[in-house]
Amino acid sequence: MKITDIKVTRFSLGPLDEPYWNSIITTKSRGFSRLEIYTDEGVVGTSMGGSVTIEEGPLKPVLLGEDPLRTEYLWQKMYMGGWRKPVAKGEHIRAMSDVDNALWDLKGKVLGQPVWRLLGGAQSRVRAYAAGGYYAEGKGLRELCAEMEDYVGEGYRAVKMKIGWPGVTLREDAERVRAVRDAVGPDVDVMIDANNGWDAVTAIKFGRMVERYDPYWFEEPVHADDFRGGAQVAAALDMPVASGENEYTRWGFRDLIGAQAADIIQADPVICGGISEWMKIAALASAEHLTMAPHGGAHLGSTCVAAVHNGLITESYTRLQAYLHEFLEPIDFRDGYIHMSERPGLGLVWHEAAIQKRLAMAGS
Repeated sequence: MKITDIKVTRFSLGPLDEPYWNSIITTKSRGFSRLEIYTDEGVVGTSMGGSVTIEEGPLKPVLLGEDPLRTEYLWQKMYMGGWRKPVAKGEHIRAMSDVDNALWDLKGKVLGQPVWRLLGGAQSRVRAYAAGGYYAEGKGLRELCAEMEDYVGEGYRAVKMKIGWPGVTLREDAERVRAVRDAVGPDVDVMIDANNGWDAVTAIKFGRMVERYDPYWFEEPVHADDFRGGAQVAAALDMPVASGENEYTRWGFRDLIGAQAADIIQADPVICGGISEWMKIAALASAEHLTMAPHGGAHLGSTCVAAVHNGLITESYTRLQAYLHEFLEPIDFRDGYIHMSERPGLGLVWHEAAIQKRLAMAGS
């Protein structure tokens, strides 16, 4: 079997009626992308994501003609392919991640097994939390709490909210955490996410203000490259620190874990180097008795969490990515858990007619 072509489908869904933001980034529009890897035997591997770096850059020639089942060989070939130095590390590793994920989908289809089982099959169902709680124009405590209560009504037993926006004071943000805790009750886990918005001193101060509300974790309290600051926060607070969504490769996570900058490791398979690299990172974390809670969409995240014994929980963008269900079949979420699919590969079921309709609209 040989790789014959790689195709990336991308289009914009246009501006949002109601933009939203976290501590550092405002989201004003949404887009869609899919990567497809074609073979001479008719099997096609797919994944969510994909950039022109893959299709139009020098990565594609590195892969054409190769055996797609040799995922480890191809990862190393992409990484050392002679073109990683001139480009940004993030751009290169993200492109590799999309390819690697699609290769695993293809491998699962060839072998007739779901990827989560091929990788280890430690769990047949995984916990999921609803990620939301963004800031938005006119969104006060009542609206924030109603959103979180809606997630609980949908079956989630864990919810995540944003903190750290410079437009509010620490005291106001602490009040937001208190309000959410009161709204969802003591039996629902509440995560708080600062999106790298603070320094260690500020993060520790805020953490002490809200520890009484029993946060499940404190996510990205400091800048992504501030391992020392992350370690200071983790040492000062009783609540776990979660981090890693902005880190790349096993070597970056070796340093993050070695610095004791996080208690929960959030490697994103779309960012860190793909599923192949995610599994290596999970092994590093396991050696230090740390759990994995990948950042990103639930389709890939649940595959990774289900594969390993130290998989903790999966992120689910229940509203922010609801638009994706127009193009991709939703995950099987029930009673707080994602129940893993028995479909070969990543279990992705694309709504091709909807995708082609959108492409036609985008091209008109």
